[in-house]
Amino acid sequence: MKLTFPNSAGVQLAARLDLPVNRHPHAFALFAHCFTCGHTLTAMHNITRELNLHGIAVLRFDFTGIGESEGDFVDTSFTTNISDLEDAANYLAEHYEAPGLLVGHSLGGAAVLCAANRIPSVKAVVTIAAPFAPDHVSQHFRDKIETIAREGKATVDIGGRPFKIGKQFIDDLEHHRLDDNIQNLDAGLLILHSPQDRTVSIDEAAKLYTAARHPKSFVSLDGADHLLSDGADSHYAGRVIAGWSDRYLPVPEKDPIRSNHGVAVRLGQEGYTTEIMVRQHYLTADEPVKIGGNDYGPGPYELISAGLGACTAMTIQMYARRKKWVIEAVEVHLDHQKDYVQDMQDAGEKKPKIDHFKRVIILKGDLTDEQRQRLLEIADRCPVHRTLHETVQVTTVLQEAEEKAR
Repeated sequence: MKLTFPNSAGVQLAARLDLPVNRHPHAFALFAHCFTCGHTLTAMHNITRELNLHGIAVLRFDFTGIGESEGDFVDTSFTTNISDLEDAANYLAEHYEAPGLLVGHSLGGAAVLCAANRIPSVKAVVTIAAPFAPDHVSQHFRDKIETIAREGKATVDIGGRPFKIGKQFIDDLEHHRLDDNIQNLDAGLLILHSPQDRTVSIDEAAKLYTAARHPKSFVSLDGADHLLSDGADSHYAGRVIAGWSDRYLPVPEKDPIRSNHGVAVRLGQEGYTTEIMVRQHYLTADEPVKIGGNDYGPGPYELISAGLGACTAMTIQMYARRKKWVIEAVEVHLDHQKDYVQDMQDAGEKKPKIDHFKRVIILKGDLTDEQRQRLLEIADRCPVHRTLHETVQVTTVLQEAEEKAR
């Protein structure tokens, strides 16, 4: 959901808070964007989605003077970025929960390293393609450095967009060094960087890693560019961050869905990638690329087939154990399709379709022919199989969306 919050200077910063599908995260994260990028960058969206699927809420926002946030970029500095991060953390602490995870992309990575020790709740910090020295960003406009020094400011082109850079921004970047912040970091650190990054060399990641104390980790984003333009790269980065963060933001052993319903599903404005939460378990559903999906998960009918297959295997094994028959493994292979009803009397009418599930069962174990036949009969008695043969009623009601996570 979109929101705004004031920074310490009274400037309204535009933000988006993305929650897990059940709207009850076990942790909150702050995400700082790269230099002049803004919080709507596709890579940030993809990483956020992966964290949401892992039960982590993410607040991503535009720094002062960027994107939809108020303020004039020419009046900002690296120091104001750090201050904005502190203000965002305070906003989360006041309205939701203080952030335990900071994620920063490029210059945003340098900013989260400087802000981490100022936010007591932070237990884990992640940098993506971050420079060791913040003034590395001045390479984007090195041909304008003399003009800025002489005239106090200048308009520079960054990624095809004009930005006014003030002299105080340059001076502030040169003033900041990350050494002390990294060495005194009281949190786990994960450094993500691509060897092929042409904007910020991977040598910068080596400097960060060398300066940091343990616990520290490094993961190579091999083949990715600086902005993680390929969706596969940003989704991979998100999954890595989500898994790594368990060490510092552990998922409660028992965290049942705090909802009036046993299953929660959410789909956003783009594509068909769908988040699913069943109790404390997170799943993803999607459609194939050929029909507009991203193929990040099984489709709805595949999930039904999976449910039928799982129920079949459980029912067979449950019966065999009760009979003390030893089955080493049960495999169930399924296909789903829609077949036309063959016995329609009136060929002129549109023929209805029926759902057809083809189920192949493989039983591994020392079983007699009679036992195998009996287990085949038992397969037809699995609860999901029986449900599919019964008349099913679905009751649907429309409910107003809730805006707060807690």
